[in-house]
Amino acid sequence: MNTDETPRWLERFWRGSMALTLVGLVGAGTIAATAGATPVAQRAPEAGALSQTHTLNRVFADGDTEEVVDTRKVTVRLSHADQLRGRERVKVSWSGARPSGARAADPYGENGLSQEYPVVVMQCRGTDDPAAPAAEQLRPETCWTSTRQQRSLSVSDRTAVWRHDLFATEADREAKSGRDPFPAQECADPASLSSRVTPFRALDKEYLSCTAETMAPEAAVGAAYPPAEVAAFTGADGTGSVNFEVRSEVENGSLGCSATVACSIVVVPIMGVSCVDDDRECRRAGRWLPGSSNFAQQGVDLAVSPQLWWTESNWRNRFTFPVTFGLPADTCDIQDSRPPTGFYGSELLAQAALQWSPAYCLSKDRFKFQHNRMPDEAGFKLMETGQGAAALVSGERESTGQDPVGYAPTAITGFSVGYSIDRPDNAGEYHQLRLNARLLAKLLTQSYLGSDLGRGHPGMGENPLSINRDPEFQRLNPGLDETAREAAATVLSLSESSDVIESLTSYIASDSDARAFIAGKRDPWGMVINPSYKAIALPTREWPLLDTYVPSTDRECLKQNPAPYFTQLAAPVATMRKIAEAILDAWPNVQTRCERSTSSDPWKLGRVERQGLGTRFLLGIVSLGDSARFGLRDAALQTKPGVYVAPSEASMSAAIKLAKQKGRSGPFVIDQGDVRKSGKAYPGTMVVYTAARLRGADKAESKKVAQFIRISTTEGQRPGRGNGDLPAGYLPIRRTGVTAALYSTAQRVADQIEAQKVAVAPKPDDKGTDTGTDPLAPGTDSAPEPENAEQPDAAEQTGTDDPTRLALSVTATPDSSSRLGRVALPLALAIALLGGLLSTSARVMMRLRRAR
Repeated sequence: MNTDETPRWLERFWRGSMALTLVGLVGAGTIAATAGATPVAQRAPEAGALSQTHTLNRVFADGDTEEVVDTRKVTVRLSHADQLRGRERVKVSWSGARPSGARAADPYGENGLSQEYPVVVMQCRGTDDPAAPAAEQLRPETCWTSTRQQRSLSVSDRTAVWRHDLFATEADREAKSGRDPFPAQECADPASLSSRVTPFRALDKEYLSCTAETMAPEAAVGAAYPPAEVAAFTGADGTGSVNFEVRSEVENGSLGCSATVACSIVVVPIMGVSCVDDDRECRRAGRWLPGSSNFAQQGVDLAVSPQLWWTESNWRNRFTFPVTFGLPADTCDIQDSRPPTGFYGSELLAQAALQWSPAYCLSKDRFKFQHNRMPDEAGFKLMETGQGAAALVSGERESTGQDPVGYAPTAITGFSVGYSIDRPDNAGEYHQLRLNARLLAKLLTQSYLGSDLGRGHPGMGENPLSINRDPEFQRLNPGLDETAREAAATVLSLSESSDVIESLTSYIASDSDARAFIAGKRDPWGMVINPSYKAIALPTREWPLLDTYVPSTDRECLKQNPAPYFTQLAAPVATMRKIAEAILDAWPNVQTRCERSTSSDPWKLGRVERQGLGTRFLLGIVSLGDSARFGLRDAALQTKPGVYVAPSEASMSAAIKLAKQKGRSGPFVIDQGDVRKSGKAYPGTMVVYTAARLRGADKAESKKVAQFIRISTTEGQRPGRGNGDLPAGYLPIRRTGVTAALYSTAQRVADQIEAQKVAVAPKPDDKGTDTGTDPLAPGTDSAPEPENAEQPDAAEQTGTDDPTRLALSVTATPDSSSRLGRVALPLALAIALLGGLLSTSARVMMRLRRAR
């Protein structure tokens, strides 16, 4: 390796990381089990689930006689349909359907067409309400598909089974149908074939959808979002389910679903085309056995395939579920011209802030609240220097000013290790992931080799390529494949300083096996830590990228781009939102793909391809709010030996019960040692505080902060999807029970913030001891203690019979709640961040010296 090259690459990587950081700144139940046991469900079905039951028939006509050849009583259920946000997932399940055959490896978009008797799930504009205007009526032309093959086709007359549809109009049985006049020229349609087009009708334009050029822009090859429409498989017992992703006008402007444009989720169980005559092709019943697989996408009988979902025989069997969308993220910018009051910091509050914001800006007796996501430390500095009204943090900060700071508990939430993992042989998603602290330490310290490129790394060349090949992981999660993947060698994490990283690394540091591994001790199977991370100090708020290994290879692409390999595998990002979307899309952020436009262009490295359905394996650190919104799965984390705890209302309540407060206006500390002893508490539980000065702050701004705390800890703790409600992924703060102390503290701190009369904190003397009394200690204010110190169990506290259920409701979250959060902050922000950047510089210089 040319040692002169390494520092230049590291320096470029460092500069890029700093630039991305600055852009980002501006801008649940207990599973107590031994290995191999089946954990309990992490979330219970929602109380507001929707259900419809229809009797579906396939009919063959012979002259004046009609024979029902197949009949099914099908029930379809939706988990929820109100106040949806873009990319939210809704669970669609059914029973009584005809079992499917020829299962596809990937049922989404055109990849799902080579199946028989699946259940098609789509999103369509309009409703089936007969009282609605014609323009708002649901029809095949207003249903979204991502490819032309799903809505247009040309075949020989012999196989044009839709022309024999018993329920079709005479016009639809013509050789050319679907639009009058038929667009033969635009669709380059051969005159000798039977052809059908089903144009897509956007809000303001028609797309013929018969060629790549006539598709809506969101359906372009390489579109920003993968297909959402799905031809889902029904099992031998007639049941099936899918997590269907909805798209708002933000993700799909052509479809245009919004708070003001009515849309529906449409479910079409494919029963087969009913036939008006004895046409042989029309009467085909399928060539594949129920439960069979068709991973090679071989031929199927068109009459029973999802390609003909738009035929009247199939369309008349549809289940329509009207859905509503929540207000868009820019609602307050449009509806309220008042300048916003900025709260800066924790991304953990983003989901709640999106639902809370309209409850402020749309009420004239309240202020215009704005949440701006940035590292907790930076937000705290802005608050201290008066550039922000309040900071949103999840732990105590060392104050550099003279004014005391109060911490008002505002939300109980946390992080999880979200995942997307498939079982072998296309057997569906894996639902029971269990991890311990040592496995997480292995992932963060880049101790898996990733691929053969990592085998040359000094001091760990015998380690497994990826976590799914680690015997420790296999013991906790039996039955998964052992295919080596670079994405399975890492956990997608944050590139910025964050209280989430501190909480995660505190969990790791509290485990003796993880500590021993980091100190250099081999695990029982012989795996060792990456030497670059040996004895790293934990906990830490920012995870460093310390490994500088550049593999030696004959691949020209890598010769032209000699970057640190393990940094390319880790490839951290600025926000947990990006991590959640990567898991949702099964798109690792691993930067090892060699690509170039032409054979004469230089090679460059980029992001690897999305993982295909059936082969997914991706882990990432996500917020519980994002996880709930996207319908991600959360790993259960080990506490006591053999005990694994997932996020739920009960497990988060158990963690809060362990919390100890620092002073009467300080934060609550959840000690990971206590969490481990409990066995019932979820290790990823965190409290988000509104931190503000108790003296010396602008009184008008302080009054707004106090109002925010009071509202957010009362009506803002009401679970739901509406404006001002508490969304999914949060544990409500209530006056009584395990959260009583948090509620009482919030009200006390709100009073102190509004009054701005708390005494200045005493300065330590030369020996480091305080020379006066703590103004925040007991006895320095007259706020009442909690109304009820009694702590009922989780089920009593939430009014539900299921103590493991985490109140779930879903919302979207931008990096900032308004346009202002996406423009440059004052110079004071750069000054506030200087300390963090200097810290980064120091680490990079250390790595440069090591590389030499």
